[in-house]
Amino acid sequence: MEIAVARVATFHYTLTDDDGNVIDKSAEGNPLPYFHGGGNIVPGLEQALEGHKAGDALKVDVKPEEGYGLRNDSLVQAVPRQAFQGIETIEPGMQFQAQGGAGPMLVTVVEVGDTEVKIDGNHPLAGKTLHFAIEIVAVRDATDEEKEVGQVVQQAA
Repeated sequence: MEIAVARVATFHYTLTDDDGNVIDKSAEGNPLPYFHGGGNIVPGLEQALEGHKAGDALKVDVKPEEGYGLRNDSLVQAVPRQAFQGIETIEPGMQFQAQGGAGPMLVTVVEVGDTEVKIDGNHPLAGKTLHFAIEIVAVRDATDEEKEVGQVVQQAA
């Protein structure tokens, strides 16, 4: 069975950066299931997986435009340190939930000063080419419930 819209594919993956450093990978013995066509993984990877079947192994390079997007410098800004009331230690790399114009967003602290904290609202992988090594483990038809919600529904054990 091939990966197509309204099917669930399960795969192992290793995601690396341009230098070959591992950014993320599926846990040993725990491949990632996803509902194909639901927009639940980055578009470039979803497009590359279409038509493949269990047992296939492939390498996929996803450009920023088909991954987490290009960096948007307007999402980097300085905010008053008082915006972090109740948080004693603020360090670069820490992430916080912030309220943006389009709703909640994740921001990363990039610099800490005495009166201001510089935050970045870009996804940490924005502007980067993503290099995936994929091994497809299984492909099945989605259940009616999965088709209705557009994502994999984990069955209770």
